[in-house]
Amino acid sequence: MNEDTNRLIELRREKAQALREQGVNPFPTTVSVTHTTQQLRDMYGEKEAEAIEQVPDRFAIAGRVKGQRDFGNVIFLDIYDRTGRLQVLLSKKLIGPENFKSFKKMADIGDIYAFAGKLMKTRTGELSLAADELTLQCKSMRPLPEKFHGLVDVETRYRQRYLDLIMNPDVVDVFRTRSEIIRLMRVFFSERDFLEVETPMMHPIAGGATARPFVTHHNTLDMDLFLRIAPELYLKRLIVGGLERVFEVNRNFRNEGISTQHNPEFTMLEFYWAYATYEQLMELTEELCCFLAHSLFGKLSFAYQEQEIDFARPWKRLRMADAVAEYTDLSVEDLADAATLKAFCAKHGIEIIGEATPGRLTVLIFEELVESKLVQPTFIYHFPTEVSPLARRNDENPEVVDRFELYINGNEIANAFNELADPDDQRGRFVEQVEAKKAGDEEAHEYDADYIRALEYGLPPTAGEGIGIDRLVMLLTNSASIRDVILFPQMRKEQS
Repeated sequence: MNEDTNRLIELRREKAQALREQGVNPFPTTVSVTHTTQQLRDMYGEKEAEAIEQVPDRFAIAGRVKGQRDFGNVIFLDIYDRTGRLQVLLSKKLIGPENFKSFKKMADIGDIYAFAGKLMKTRTGELSLAADELTLQCKSMRPLPEKFHGLVDVETRYRQRYLDLIMNPDVVDVFRTRSEIIRLMRVFFSERDFLEVETPMMHPIAGGATARPFVTHHNTLDMDLFLRIAPELYLKRLIVGGLERVFEVNRNFRNEGISTQHNPEFTMLEFYWAYATYEQLMELTEELCCFLAHSLFGKLSFAYQEQEIDFARPWKRLRMADAVAEYTDLSVEDLADAATLKAFCAKHGIEIIGEATPGRLTVLIFEELVESKLVQPTFIYHFPTEVSPLARRNDENPEVVDRFELYINGNEIANAFNELADPDDQRGRFVEQVEAKKAGDEEAHEYDADYIRALEYGLPPTAGEGIGIDRLVMLLTNSASIRDVILFPQMRKEQS
């Protein structure tokens, strides 16, 4: 904080103290507010000045002062509440000389005030509240950033989101849209007879996805717990219990890196549908995304960064093997030969992590060289079995599973598959994961005996899917980074 800012803060503290000495509480209990700025704009914004003059009602609004134009005996203020802006006219005649003088002396940009009075239109045709009463609601102790430059520093915007929201109305719009997207998702699934549920956020066993968990400890039970990496195994327990169609909107936590696409704490929509297949989930996913786009934009195409994204159906569908063959110089036959794939990875600088089976190598090549080329909505299906420990094997080719991932603009948006219902097959997959963990794979699953027990009671044929809400919101709000759509993204500890 520079010396000028420190001095401005000190001046505001002095004003607050002066107000107290005059019997004015700078942090009072609120007064009655009758309307938002948006309500007044909707009701009277299009009316002529003469018609507004005939309105006998007085109105009361409250908001933050973010602009001030002083013309001597008249001051025009820009007042912002949660719905937007309205101009307020303060005149010595209406509020009295003493109140007018006190406002000029004590008020600062950033203060929060309530104003009451009648509506009018200025000579330029702007709807305004001609205040005959004003009440300080909160004295702002820190000066806002200079209005012409605003708050542009990315680090400050993410770390001080409250200030970002004050200064940047487009940021408010992003989070309003995010809220609307989640509301629409709930409507979409509720209308299709899915039951919204809540499952535990702390798990005794980390499972449901391949990821490193966060670990905590419960003192009373004297046991370690894991912040959930996915709700999958609990949601499928509910399918076993007969709920048949369930969905959950909630947080997952993965102890992994931070990037424009990754935050350690993120929001997922996950749903499970008994007596359905992953092909039906492709159809449902298309329906959901088209429903969202049409609800938000009134059309199925929209701009994202430098691309035009088109949700028009049907969306492209490619087997993973065919996708790798289409976007590299490998053939489908090459993908069965580990030596060929190792040489290809070495040639292209692709680091081999974990066991170098043909399936794992194929996925590595896909992630490094193919994902980024999938701009328009594309379903990639038939993933290798060894990278899909919870998915059902394909009946015709047990080397792959009935699974898809949805890619848009080069980013994974959704992951879905036919669920593995055979408890013996699942037990064997868990054992393989345990061995992988012993060999150093920190993301491998642990053995979940209770989940095996649940499967032994019987899981009907089921398909399930997880959709990354943050990434989908990025797409639908034209946001370049996941931090732009998470109110308080994870940051490094602030340096003092």
